[in-house]
Amino acid sequence: MARKPAAQAKSEQIRTKLFVLDTNVLMHDPTSLFRFEEHDVYLPIMVLEELDNNKKGMSEISRNARQATRSLDEIVSSYENGIESGIPLEAPSKKLASGKLFVQTEAIAADLPAALPTSKYDNQILAVVIHLQRKHPRRQVYLVSKDINMRIKARALGLEAQDYFNDKVLEDTDLLYTGMRELPADFWDKHGQGMESWKEESHTKYRIKGPLSAHLLTNEFLHIKDDPSFAAIVRNVSGKTAEIETLTDYTHPKNSVWGVTARNREQNFALNLLMDPEIDFITLLGQAGTGKTLLTLAAGLNQVLETKLYAEIIMTRVTVPVGEDIGFLPGTEEEKMTPWMGALEDNLEVLNKTDDQAGDWGRAATMDLIRSRIKVKSLNFMRGRTFLSKYLIIDEAQNLTPKQMKTLITRAGPGTKVVCLGNIAQIDTPYLTEGSSGLTYVVDRFKGWGHSGHITLQRGERSRLADHAAEVL
Repeated sequence: MARKPAAQAKSEQIRTKLFVLDTNVLMHDPTSLFRFEEHDVYLPIMVLEELDNNKKGMSEISRNARQATRSLDEIVSSYENGIESGIPLEAPSKKLASGKLFVQTEAIAADLPAALPTSKYDNQILAVVIHLQRKHPRRQVYLVSKDINMRIKARALGLEAQDYFNDKVLEDTDLLYTGMRELPADFWDKHGQGMESWKEESHTKYRIKGPLSAHLLTNEFLHIKDDPSFAAIVRNVSGKTAEIETLTDYTHPKNSVWGVTARNREQNFALNLLMDPEIDFITLLGQAGTGKTLLTLAAGLNQVLETKLYAEIIMTRVTVPVGEDIGFLPGTEEEKMTPWMGALEDNLEVLNKTDDQAGDWGRAATMDLIRSRIKVKSLNFMRGRTFLSKYLIIDEAQNLTPKQMKTLITRAGPGTKVVCLGNIAQIDTPYLTEGSSGLTYVVDRFKGWGHSGHITLQRGERSRLADHAAEVL
């Protein structure tokens, strides 16, 4: 009977997997060591070498490399026995992981095809995976890498390889919350019994009970397919009772915002969010030309210059060039950011033409006033800041990691509204996918919170040429 625990431990070890981490996983998520639950993690010596090469600098990658190195130092230095037999991760991970961390402690001969140069770090990591697979034939050994080519090379050599999925909010972005729900045609028949309704200012409120009520989310928009006159927002959900409220119709010229009217249902929903002082955080998703920036700026100018709800508009975006980087730019922070802010200039031009009565002098004066209230800031200098009573617009937010997104949103002080704009089909950052983008992350995490709202804009409203190009190209 004395040998049973050892045999049990051996079978358990076979059941748990061994994950060999590539450097880019640690640089993408420094806490990835603790994300493999009961499975073991193995770090080749080349990963430490690459972390060392990337630790200098102020970029997000360098910061993550330093954080990963510090975590490793804490784990290794707190373990007093020899590290050859693996370091239990239960204590350092605060019970998040129950596997072990193995660090390469022996020289491993590069048993690779002759065509692969052993001087490359990637190939040396592959050699380690081959060695581990031979050493543990009964165990599943996986290479985890964010680098697609590395995974293809591994599979070509007959190795198991996979992407790092832990930061993915959704496997399929079609399941991403759209911010609106189409109600069935018989909605009122099923939910009209015992319904209460009352007027509050210019809106009608309904308190409904029924099977759908429990599935509704706060600040979710409701519409009925065959009834274009009905559009509402969910204000409160408790148990099987929901409170819904009719919307302001921003498609009507009398409700125009800085001369802009909504051209479709989703734009109307977006303006209802943007103009609501109770909503502090808004995410707008949509393809190019759906009106994200124009609607956001129009609502911002209205609330800064007319209702004076916010002190100024701050606009920032991730500076990821689509072509070649244009290098260092002269001038102040605002001047350096100017080439990245073409979208801002284009939209201000449209907004400044909305007043037909003003004449050229009046428009020039308005433009100067608008420019004095819009500040363009670089993301690089956001750490440690606090924005009070500001209207903060984060453009191209799909290129942010969840960690960068957290850094930005936590800058918001009292009275600040944060609006994130982006198109998750247009990610320019390496290692970020539609499922792991910071924008997808916040849409999923904030849904149902009483002071946040989201809408996915569907239709392009630029021109017939742009719409046709989006369809056929």
